[in-house]
Amino acid sequence: MDRILTRQEASDAVGGDGWRYLLGSLRAQVPAASPADAAAMAARAVAACGEHADGHLRVDVRADRVVLALQTLDLGTVTTRDTDLARRITAAGLATAPGTPRPVQLVEIAIDALDIPAVRPFWKTILGYADESQSDGDTTAAIVDPLGEGPAVWFQRMDAPRPHRNRIHLDICVPHDEAAARIAAALAAGGRLLSDAAAPAFWVLADVEGNEACVTTWQGRDGVVSGGVEMRL
Repeated sequence: MDRILTRQEASDAVGGDGWRYLLGSLRAQVPAASPADAAAMAARAVAACGEHADGHLRVDVRADRVVLALQTLDLGTVTTRDTDLARRITAAGLATAPGTPRPVQLVEIAIDALDIPAVRPFWKTILGYADESQSDGDTTAAIVDPLGEGPAVWFQRMDAPRPHRNRIHLDICVPHDEAAARIAAALAAGGRLLSDAAAPAFWVLADVEGNEACVTTWQGRDGVVSGGVEMRL
């Protein structure tokens, strides 16, 4: 039986092959010379996964790269099967490149709310989104684009109204070994570091007018709580 891996186990298992653990999935990108080259590499990745491709592999084909994602989809997390498939894809000659042309990342939108079940249906409907596969009817769980095109939206519970602070912010999930460089670049671009109290799970930054964004990683997340709810993986 495939075993669910901890964040550390998942990262350690394939980090040396260029894969990175992000938000409950393994991700890598492979540079391509052309759209035809990218399509051919995507086919090789599917072939490497064999019968397990449908339940684990997602492929985003672009003109200059292929972005690969592995996750045990019915569980919404990484298992030993996924790390095995990552090794198979790498062994098939798909040389992953974490930093070219930009490190793999995932963006989420976080919405602060006093009553999450009350606001969640609006965002789910207006975006045309669906429940996460592992939400099990949870009326406070994140919502996702069923086509995989838009960022996930998750909800953070507030204890009291905050009329003078933005209540929607972006979370930029980056590989753990890329966080320091991303933060330094954001600060050099005029940003401010508001808090690193929860680092390395997340750092809170803001632009010159106080609009906030968080740089997040998978590290340091066990037991991390923000706004009354546990932070997303």
